[in-house]
Amino acid sequence: MIDPLPAETPSGSCCPAPMTPDQAEELSAMFKALADPVRLRIASIVACCPAGEVCMGEIAAEFDLTGPTISHHLRKLREAGILASERRANEVYYFVRPDRIEHLIGPLAGIRSTARTSPRC
Repeated sequence: MIDPLPAETPSGSCCPAPMTPDQAEELSAMFKALADPVRLRIASIVACCPAGEVCMGEIAAEFDLTGPTISHHLRKLREAGILASERRANEVYYFVRPDRIEHLIGPLAGIRSTARTSPRC
């Protein structure tokens, strides 16, 4: 059985603090990048790689898309801060930025169903 979430944080509020407009804008850009099925799958491929990084050629091999199209999707994921890259010789390797993924997920931890929130919220 899953332990229920506490109705309140130690400070007495339902969540640490609501998002600021700037935070919402930044998170929206990250979610927008992941909303594309190809980009979501690319992020999943990179995140699930045991080595922690994947070269562009290995990513491209998973899709029936042109190299420029894959590059476009990788650029969008880098611009959103979800992936980072490093060039080594003739190949570019991509890896997930765990700090940014935590940044993406963290604010959502305060979202709960109405059945779990305190009547004071």
